[in-house]
Amino acid sequence: MDIDRRRASRALAALLASAGGAFSSLVHAQQGVSRILVGFPAGGSVDATARRLAESWRARTGTTTVVEQKVGAGGRIALATTKDAPPDGLTLLLSPSSMFTIYPHVFKRLQYRPAADFIAVTPVALSTCGFMVGPKVPESVKTLRQFAEWAKGRPEAEGYASPAAGAMPHFLGNQFARAAGIALTHVPYRGAAPGLQDVMGGQVASGCFSVGDCLPHVPTGRVRVLGVTDARRSRFLPDVPTFEEQGFAGIHGVESYGLFLPAKTPAAQVDRINDLARQAVREGSVVEALAKLGFEPVSSTPDEYARQLAQERERWAPVVAASGFSSEE
Repeated sequence: MDIDRRRASRALAALLASAGGAFSSLVHAQQGVSRILVGFPAGGSVDATARRLAESWRARTGTTTVVEQKVGAGGRIALATTKDAPPDGLTLLLSPSSMFTIYPHVFKRLQYRPAADFIAVTPVALSTCGFMVGPKVPESVKTLRQFAEWAKGRPEAEGYASPAAGAMPHFLGNQFARAAGIALTHVPYRGAAPGLQDVMGGQVASGCFSVGDCLPHVPTGRVRVLGVTDARRSRFLPDVPTFEEQGFAGIHGVESYGLFLPAKTPAAQVDRINDLARQAVREGSVVEALAKLGFEPVSSTPDEYARQLAQERERWAPVVAASGFSSEE
């Protein structure tokens, strides 16, 4: 009899604990996001953006939002973790759009389906890329055309750096090389920092990186940005013309950094997080923090963002195919 009572007591306790946990999760989901997953190391631009959002939400809702790194596989581990999380509004992903628009054309064994496994909530920031050179290239080279003329037939000009194989800068650099008729070999790095260091150190002649990554180094003269990949000039580098202005039409790439939820997350949760994010990117402190990263604040509805990603996914397909690059991963 005592054994039966103890078993019944334990079962009741487990049931109450389970119910209490579910109730707590429901209340928490109604009040604020519990964690934002990022697929890149602490201190980077994605992590910094997530922390600014978390601070804004904490101030507005009074709840704690934790930023959690799931680093590895070029950000894909964070996506896989988000995909498998319960669709309760408690787990959110902040990710560059490349994982949803370019990776499907690059990696043959993705652990996620970009459109089916996620709900696109809203973009929060935009980042343009720039093609840049370091001290290996003469200071007389000031434009993309001049670089192309200098690089022809020069073995020392053949390598161009990017933050990762399969990332947007990789393919933008490849597009430029083909359009300019020059032989440039892609040199991938594990992140922007080591790639930029090699460009600035003269180990690699050129590179394609986000404008935000190179901004701290432009005033020193250690890197010179020759062109930006937006349809218009970057407000952070207003003197640098676009690729199109320099005669390279069709070379365009702007990375959005967006918020995503697991598929089947209730619409009320999606709308709540969308509203929190849209309010955050209008706050002066958040706008200022994003500007330091070279990011432009932006927001949209979930439907608008989903359509944008679908259009981008279609646009990048022939670009990746033309590069000849793919991965068995």
